[in-house]
This record gives sequence, C-alpha cells and structure tokens, in this order.
Amino acid sequence: MKLKKYTILVADDEEDVRILLKEVLEEENYTVITATNGQKAVDAVNNNHPDCVLLDVRMPVMDGMEAFLKIREIAPELPVIFLTAYGSSDLAIKAMKKGAYDYLTKPFDIDELKIKVKKAIELKELSANSDNRPHSRYRQDEIIGESSKMQEVYKSIGLVADSDATVLIRGESGTGKELVAKAIYLHSNRKNKPFIVVNCAAIPENLLESELFGHEKGAFTDAVARHIGKFEQAGNGTIFLDEIGDMSLYLQAKLLRVLQEKTFERVGGKETIVSHARILAATNRNLEELLKEGKFREDLYYRLNVVTISIPPLRERKEDIPLLVNHFVAKYSKKYNKVVQGVSDKVMRVFMDYDWPGNVRELENAIARGVIITSGPLIMKEHLPPKLIERVKETGLVNKTEGNTPMDDEIVPLPEAIAKIEKEMIIKAIKKANGNKTKAAKMLGISRKSLFNKLRTYHIPLNNGS
Repeated sequence: MKLKKYTILVADDEEDVRILLKEVLEEENYTVITATNGQKAVDAVNNNHPDCVLLDVRMPVMDGMEAFLKIREIAPELPVIFLTAYGSSDLAIKAMKKGAYDYLTKPFDIDELKIKVKKAIELKELSANSDNRPHSRYRQDEIIGESSKMQEVYKSIGLVADSDATVLIRGESGTGKELVAKAIYLHSNRKNKPFIVVNCAAIPENLLESELFGHEKGAFTDAVARHIGKFEQAGNGTIFLDEIGDMSLYLQAKLLRVLQEKTFERVGGKETIVSHARILAATNRNLEELLKEGKFREDLYYRLNVVTISIPPLRERKEDIPLLVNHFVAKYSKKYNKVVQGVSDKVMRVFMDYDWPGNVRELENAIARGVIITSGPLIMKEHLPPKLIERVKETGLVNKTEGNTPMDDEIVPLPEAIAKIEKEMIIKAIKKANGNKTKAAKMLGISRKSLFNKLRTYHIPLNNGS
C-alpha cells in the first residue's frame, strides 16, 4: 500500500525563509509549494488543497491574518501554523481564538517546526476520518514576553478565552497572574461586561464573606445598610479570585456552592441569588500540599482546576528581561515626566544574572525606583534598591557584574569569545548584503544551510538586516 505524500504550503515574503523551509520539509518527504504573499496563499489553498499551511503574519498585498480568515472559509479543517517575528501576546491569543492550529516565532527551532507540522497533519487526518468532527479546537491587558514559555501561556489564554470554563492560574508571587486573568477576560465574549477583582489574602476573613456575597442590613453590628457583594456586582461578567489558597474552609464551601449550583445568599439574608459570573482563580500556594494538610477542600480543588495556566517565574524566562526593562523604563519615564533611555550595561548584566525572587513585580519596582532617582539618561548600579544589591553581593554576582576593568578587557573562555566574534561577523555580513542570506553566506565562505544553522544557534532573527 502506497503511503500518502502530504503537501505543505509555505507562505512568506522572505525568499530565504521559503528556501529554508522548502529544503527542510522536503527532507521529511513532504511536497512543498510556496507563496510570496497572502493573496497567493489563498489562491494556493484553492488550487492545490494542501494538508498544512505555514503562514507568515506580515506580508504584502494581503497580510497573514486576513489570508488566514479567507483560508478558514475555504477549508475550515485545514491546520494553519503562523510564522511571526513579532511574538506579542495579543497576536498569539487572537490567532488561537480564530482557530489557528499553532504558531512559531522567528527564529524558530527547525525540530520543533517539524513536530508541529507532523502533529497538525495527524490531527487533520483524525478529524477527516471521524464521524463526529469536532469544532475547531481553538476558539490583554499588557503582558510582556516573547520567550517560548510565555508563548505557551498566550496559547492557553487563546484556547480558553471564549469558553465559560473556570480557570486556575498558578505562579509565584509577582509573575503576573492578574494580567493573565485580564487577558482571558479581554479576549472573551464577556469583555463588555464587568471584571471584578478580589484579593482573598488582603481582606480579613470576617469581612471576606460579606465582600464576596454581600450582606443584609442588621446582619452584624456594623451592617447599617444592605451591601451588594462582588458576585452580584459581576453579574454575567467575570470575577477574579486572587490568592484563593488563603480562603478559609468555611468560605470554600460557599464558593463551591456557587460553582456547582450558581446560587448564594447574602450574609443574614434568605433570598437565593443566582450568579452566572465566570470564575477565574489564582494562587501562589501549593494547593496539593494544602489538600494533604486538610486546609483546602478536595471537591473545590477539582472544580477550580478545570483548566490550569501556569506562569513561569522570571528566572526561567530571562530572555524576556530586556523587553521588560525597556517597557518599564518607558512606562515610568512617562509617569514621572523623566527622560530616561534605559539601564547601563552593568545593570543589565546584574538583571540577567539575578534570580528575581519577587519576579516581574520586583523588576518593575527596581526600574521605577531607578527612574525616579537617576538624574541622567541611564539607570546605574547606585540607583538600584539596596536590598537587591545586597542579594547580588550574597550570591557573588557582584564579581561578574562589577570590577575595576572595563567589560571589554575581561578575560572570558576562548569558545565564548570566538562565538561572540562569529555572531558579530554574521550580523555584519547580513547587513552588508542588505539582508540577502545567500550573498551573506558567500561573503562568509560558508554554505547557506550552515548560515541558517548559525542564525538559529545565535538566535539571530531570520529577517535580520532585511
């Protein structure tokens, strides 16, 4: 029996990207057709009926998102994987909501691309052979990050945004759990309805019940009038319960009833109130440990844990630190009417080496302080919070980030120095060749394939110089 040979459409306005992907995918025994813009991609889907599409976002004539929507009309089950050099949270979430199979940010990992293409085709085949074809699997506040771990968070947001599922957002303190909750809300079909935030750890236990469910006049000593709680205020919108792990067992029982029966009563009241609010919850606590200790209800745990989104700590996505630094410098320069351009090289090296126990919140506070204190265009080491400097000294990072000799005079391992020079020469060659990778490879005396391998090794964007 002859195995079917699958066809892949690669749509990208960059010739080097088309050549690279064609070579890579043909090595995997796929038939590859290419398109240079969105309109040609749509035409190719109409005429060639590919099994998977790799679609660049920014293209002339018709951009990738517009082409994608037209492709969805022609072939709703055709898996589309976006290729983009702009890995923003908003783009990723929108792509997943509108039914994209997946997306990759440039420069992408070739092995990862091969796996995604293979899985996309397998899913298409399963769907085609099923009597019960599923609907598309995929139906911000500002989140900063382009790392692979944050891309996974964006994908998860896109997948759950339009559902009514309860979502449990997990992550250390300061990782941005509320931002993820807001992103889910803003990309949901409830975005024009209320978004109510309650920090369960910040409100005393004796007041939290009233804050959530309201109370009637005379329900307790200070209840001089009826109070409408957050669940009533949310209506058909979204309520975000932050630090859910700090809620008492008594209130956990009341919350469980809301999740199961969609009803509750105000404190001191007899009227049963119906709630259709969507619940998003977050915690930095280990709920599994709390379960073992009898401090968290097992039935509530399973009700909340329908969908989980885990946010990585900053130490696991350090490649996002320069982006975050630039964002916060701009934010606080505007807020405090200062003209600050960034941080010094030494400060950036401290930031990249530091483990950030307080995560993004700690970084933001450090930048805010630096912007306020500096009188020059850069935030220097002396402008950082004293506690941060103390922690840096304790870990010995000061020896790597400070010193009496300039950074350029430091002695570094020879392989590291060679890699740095090689990367600089590649970037210079690409710029001199006006972005033409074939010409740049000739100038460097290496093959085009070797050049693309080095671009991936050194994380140089494929569109660098063009």
